[in-house]
This record gives sequence, C-alpha cells and structure tokens, in this order.
Amino acid sequence: NTSECEKYACCPLPPYLEDSGCVIEEDENGGRPLRDVCFHLLKLYSDRSYELDQLLDPRSVTSDPLDFRLSWHLWEVLRALNYCHLSQQSWGVLNCSYAAQLESEGLWEWAVFVMLHEPDAQ
Repeated sequence: NTSECEKYACCPLPPYLEDSGCVIEEDENGGRPLRDVCFHLLKLYSDRSYELDQLLDPRSVTSDPLDFRLSWHLWEVLRALNYCHLSQQSWGVLNCSYAAQLESEGLWEWAVFVMLHEPDAQ
C-alpha cells in the first residue's frame, strides 16, 4: 500500500528483465504484470489453488514467448506433485506448442513423446 515513489524493493521480474530497473512489465492480454517463475512457485506453495497459467507462461523465464521448454517440464513436475488444476485447453496448448518447437528443431521423436502426454486422446 505504498505509493510509487516509496517502493523499497523491485518487483520479482523474470531474469531477462532484472537489469531494466524497477519497472512492472504489463501483459498486453490480461493486464497481469510479468513475474519471475520463482515468485509464482512461492505463490503456489502458499496457495495450492494459485493460477498455473501465470506460472507456466514462457515469458516468466525467457524473453522468447514461443520457448516452451521449461514450461512443459515444469508442468510435468507439478502434475507429478498432484497439481492438476490447469485447464485442459491450456494443457493442450502447452503440449502442442512444445511439440511444434521440438519438431521445428528436427527432434520429431521427442515431439511424439510430448504429444503422448496430450490429455484428450481424440
């Protein structure tokens, strides 16, 4: 509840934005500020129903919004820990995006492996 000029710490920005100063980067889609993935993990630890879409957003880790490597692997770890409140649509987008990224790199075998995790068998 402090004013803009009374801030005593910078927001937990993703690593690629750390040197940009104490600026809050706004998401053009939802208006949510970007935060570091570690911040989201702490929020999930304190509130088990914390929204996973923010946590798994690639921009919380890298400046490339199409780099789903860490997001997909993090989601698989969270699923193993019984965090399963990601919508089926978001889960499908995450799987398809990472599979497409792998296929574009010529790693189609791994893209097939990722698609085997698709929630909708149809």
